[in-house]
Amino acid sequence: MIDYHGKTALVTGAASGIGRALALALSARGAELILVDVNEAGLAETAAQSASRAQMIIADLSDPAAPSMVLEQAIAASGLPDLICSNAGVAPARRLIREKAEDNGGRLFAVNVFAGLYFAQAYAEILKQSNSQGRLLLTGSENSLSVPAGVEAMGIGLYASTKAALLMLAEWMRAEFAGRVPIDMHILLPGAVTSGLNDGGTVDPAVATLSFIPAAQCAATALKGMDLGLFYIPTHKHLADDMRPRLRGIEEAITALKL
Repeated sequence: MIDYHGKTALVTGAASGIGRALALALSARGAELILVDVNEAGLAETAAQSASRAQMIIADLSDPAAPSMVLEQAIAASGLPDLICSNAGVAPARRLIREKAEDNGGRLFAVNVFAGLYFAQAYAEILKQSNSQGRLLLTGSENSLSVPAGVEAMGIGLYASTKAALLMLAEWMRAEFAGRVPIDMHILLPGAVTSGLNDGGTVDPAVATLSFIPAAQCAATALKGMDLGLFYIPTHKHLADDMRPRLRGIEEAITALKL
């Protein structure tokens, strides 16, 4: 089990949902917090609920310069973070047949994908210069892996594409960083979690009543996964089953093509 006493954790998207739950779980384990979000009031609520010292940084992570600036502010106030949870995400719902990528795509990819990349780049450079070891947790989704049963009606295809991109980005980071950059990499793959992102969406009741878990349970699984040194950290057993149709489809195509 990782001992977070005397360590600092930076959590983005910390004003609500999974981000708040991660921050509070880390605080309960002894970590000092750097809370990042565009929602100042929500950050203040998270800080008030934490069991340890918490610094708040208001930032819009759709700005490509924001991750570096956030990290600079965090280091100036609290030293180099031992853990960065790049968790912030946005999820507008609109069916792809009506989706205008120019309306939502830029901000979606900026926050859900590129903020994680820019945090990793800035963090990696500082870790190498200081000869320090770091840890990075990216928040993906069950939508990184498949089109899960019960969410087709939610109209989150563009959001799902950002989470699939983030998974591939994390896998490439792991490959490129190995032996070169002192960062332990993890990607959290939440299934259905009660959080601000899914407010107002429609979910198949037959699935929703069985699959939704509280954000605190998701955070507990995330910390356990990091304790175990896992790269992939799923929160629901069905994630493996959800991927099997894709694998079967590829196998059937290989057979049909006589490859």
